[in-house]
Amino acid sequence: MGSIGVGVVGLGWAASGHLPAFHANPHADLVAVCTSKTPEEARKMCDCPVAVYSDYDEFLAHEGLDVVDICTPHHMHAEQAIKAARAGKHLMIEKPLAVNCDALLAMRDAITRAGVKSTVYFELRFIPHFALVKSAIARGLLGDVHYLEVDYYHGIGPWYGQYAWNVRKAIGGSALITAGCHALDALLYFAEREVEEVYAYSTRSTAPDLREYEYDTTSAALLRFADGTCGKCVSCVDCRQPYLFNIHLVGSKGTLWNDQLWSTQLEGVQPDQWIAVPTTRAESGDTLDHPYPPQVNEFVQCLLEGRDSAINFEEAFRTHRVIFAIERSLAEHRPVKLAEMPA
Repeated sequence: MGSIGVGVVGLGWAASGHLPAFHANPHADLVAVCTSKTPEEARKMCDCPVAVYSDYDEFLAHEGLDVVDICTPHHMHAEQAIKAARAGKHLMIEKPLAVNCDALLAMRDAITRAGVKSTVYFELRFIPHFALVKSAIARGLLGDVHYLEVDYYHGIGPWYGQYAWNVRKAIGGSALITAGCHALDALLYFAEREVEEVYAYSTRSTAPDLREYEYDTTSAALLRFADGTCGKCVSCVDCRQPYLFNIHLVGSKGTLWNDQLWSTQLEGVQPDQWIAVPTTRAESGDTLDHPYPPQVNEFVQCLLEGRDSAINFEEAFRTHRVIFAIERSLAEHRPVKLAEMPA
């Protein structure tokens, strides 16, 4: 396979972050899009003479289409991914994979049966800050990490592009599903251990301009891992503050707090002062600020070499399994063991 024919479904905000990454990759060829925009609008946005479809089935039949990049609202991901997998297309899927567990399981069945390759856009795994965190853990600067806290604070109100549909439970899902899933995925990525049980609470803002939300706009989840380690993940889309992706890991030999570090493994450090570590953090919810190019490049290279992505469907399924355990805890007001969830 010398060139990868890419098709994008949904030319919204997410796609605006993906398109430059496709154009920049010499092995990715944007051949088709499926959108409600006019052909003129679509081609202007894509900045190339791409084939434009309004019918998804016709789009899937486009000659030379190898990969489908799903950038539609959350509730459409499952059906579109299933159809694409059955058509033999490899998949690039925006988070979240689905807004309910049944849809997630149906996607898994279709992708497994089809044997197609996939990547799911937990693109923050590619930022330098995440590499720093993983390196600090691997090099023993934190020792045995026994507490992990990763939180997502991003006010999504009428001032925000996706607000109109994000407020609906059938589309947005929840504060965790729609946005905080990035934080939960990061927590699990850093922990590298199995979750045993979750317990979650939720609440919502009383702000008049957020009253259209059909679900609680802040949730706090506690996680217990099989080895006794514990963690916490807050998902807050009703905050009045700048965007904050908070990372706090506590270990037997040190602590990492966002871009600051303290460790007994380093000589000459002041006992009461953090060590500031210059790095690139997640500091915006804007798709144009997210590291799509390295994830696109990784997946294209995987396809050229006939292997799957490091963030394939199965990897993302593990994160979503915990997400839906948390959602069950919120709905049933009780702790939920992961053994209760479909595996």
